[in-house]
Amino acid sequence: MSETVEPQRGKLHQLFDTNFLDYTSYVIRERAIPDVDDGLKPVQRRLLQTLHNMDDGRFHKVANVVGETMKLHPHGDQSIFDALVNLANKGYLVDRQGNFGNIFTGDQASAPRYIECRLSPLARETLFNKELTEFIDSYDGRMQEPVRLPAKIPLLLLLGAEGIAVGMATKIMSHNFSELLQAQIDYLRGKEFILYPDFLRGGIIDVADYNHGNGRLLCRVKLEQPDSKTIVITELPYNITTQSLIESIEKAAKANKLKIASINDYTAEKVEVEIKLARGVLAEETIDALYAFTDCELSVSPSLISIEENMPRQLEVEEVLRRNTDRLVVNLERELRIELDRLEEKWHARKLEQIFIEERLYKQIEEKTNYKEVLATVRLGLEPFAGELKRKLTGEDVERLLEIKIRRISRFDINRQQKELREIEKAIAQIKKHLTDMIGFTIGYIEDLNAKYGPMFPRKSELRSFDEVDARAAALSNLTVGYHRETGFVGHKIKAEEASADIELCCSEYDRLLLIFKDGLYKVVPVPDKLFVGPELYWMGLVKNDLVFNLIYRHGPENLAYIKRFATPKFILNREYRLFEADKRSTILLLLLGKEGVRVRASLAPSARAKYNAVELDLDDCLIKGVSAKGKRIANRAVRRVSDITGSPKKPAVSPLELPGFGGGGGGEKKEE
Repeated sequence: MSETVEPQRGKLHQLFDTNFLDYTSYVIRERAIPDVDDGLKPVQRRLLQTLHNMDDGRFHKVANVVGETMKLHPHGDQSIFDALVNLANKGYLVDRQGNFGNIFTGDQASAPRYIECRLSPLARETLFNKELTEFIDSYDGRMQEPVRLPAKIPLLLLLGAEGIAVGMATKIMSHNFSELLQAQIDYLRGKEFILYPDFLRGGIIDVADYNHGNGRLLCRVKLEQPDSKTIVITELPYNITTQSLIESIEKAAKANKLKIASINDYTAEKVEVEIKLARGVLAEETIDALYAFTDCELSVSPSLISIEENMPRQLEVEEVLRRNTDRLVVNLERELRIELDRLEEKWHARKLEQIFIEERLYKQIEEKTNYKEVLATVRLGLEPFAGELKRKLTGEDVERLLEIKIRRISRFDINRQQKELREIEKAIAQIKKHLTDMIGFTIGYIEDLNAKYGPMFPRKSELRSFDEVDARAAALSNLTVGYHRETGFVGHKIKAEEASADIELCCSEYDRLLLIFKDGLYKVVPVPDKLFVGPELYWMGLVKNDLVFNLIYRHGPENLAYIKRFATPKFILNREYRLFEADKRSTILLLLLGKEGVRVRASLAPSARAKYNAVELDLDDCLIKGVSAKGKRIANRAVRRVSDITGSPKKPAVSPLELPGFGGGGGGEKKEE
């Protein structure tokens, strides 16, 4: 039985592997990832080709366009409609009439039976040329569809794209029309160029981490402050609508991350989201909170993956532009050569017609009795003029001469014919001149295109570098964290009976708490809801880099007191560290914060021979060292207690440097009064 099952399993695995690879390659190449040469996904290409086939200069019902496109597209009509709306809203290739939705608010387009579209003049001029297009059979073999369009503009970078395939995704940023064309000109002239994104919704872009089409972008809304209590959002970041933006602001307000009185959306043709601030709230603080906790600031990670030579590749913006420009030069040269052949053929036909009529060769065929004799007569009559022609006479040429009607012969104008021939010769000479300098011709073509259409597409996004907002600094201190020694709990959700906390402080959810215990153990934890730490917590505070700790502790093995100063220690969250050696008799005597002016009084154990039983210490005399330092011994006797006397007038007392054991100095001790 097992011998039969194993081969079947192998065949099943092979079947799954083969089908999965076929499906993967189909989704990548035929649905989700655009082609690098014309910048289009298959559904967009089929849609534009259908619009070209239907183009008569007038608007067409979108429902009709979608239906015609289904002759080329093997999937549902909804994907065609969505692609058409997306292309129309970008404003480059499709002219629209009716409600195509609103890219600012996220409103949907009307039903396809109510709205109309047609190709834009830019699309007609730059996308189509039958002689340069390779066609293949459509999915059912009834029609022909293009493999790719001979686009004369860098559509991939102009339109941008997003797509999720199997095992990969692409996110290509859109760029400004005029900047792309100028970059093409710079490349053809051998100059360096650099390109940055430009979004339809505007906004502000920080391109510090942008890596040639990949990397990272920071995008922000553009704000205005009409008065001290109002913030108005006038432009949106990448791929955000006013609806989703307002939802993110309301969510942050409910979480007490910012305080607003109201928010209203007045967006129509332009973005206008008005935020009214709550009483006592500053606009500067609110703006920082908007950037930190809402979609007013977004981080975007572009990934320029495109189909190149039938394979997906990770590319760079400059690489794509150079490839598109090189292809443009080739296509323009092919167009010129096609036009040259057409003009030469036209000149040849006009010259033959002139000779045939002026020399009255048609008179020689009037008495011929059969068609072969007619053909032979015409050929014989044209032989003396072979030197005036640019190519040999063919049977098609003779057939075309014999099709000339008598009316045309009778109305033949020699002067007009000569003028037409001269114009054709002039056009041929001009094309041959262009062919000798294709770079110059291409630059001229791009400049004409930019002058004609560039003013229609100004830059909408502003490029500006800005600092990332610190979420902790922008967060409101809306939490009260308490420590209840009797129960041993710390957090901002202690029960009502624990409300009279022994230690309390205000903080935000982004802060970190430094917990220091009596036995010298310390650790850093996030702000907890409710956390058991035990009854031995000595000090609790927020982690700040500019803190200086002044610690006096009893060293258990010696039963002597030491003093040390250290800055905020380095830490890993929830990991335990120690301020001094662990011993059941070791404990903290006093812990104070302050970099300068901290003074304490240490009461020493009584001694019959001692002159002094207390000493005042000025902690400015101690150096700030690392947290692992043992510190300096206060005295050779045990310290009973330590008190803070910072700010009190100094009393005559021995200097700590004169005490035995403190810095190595000697001296007596004065009895405490």
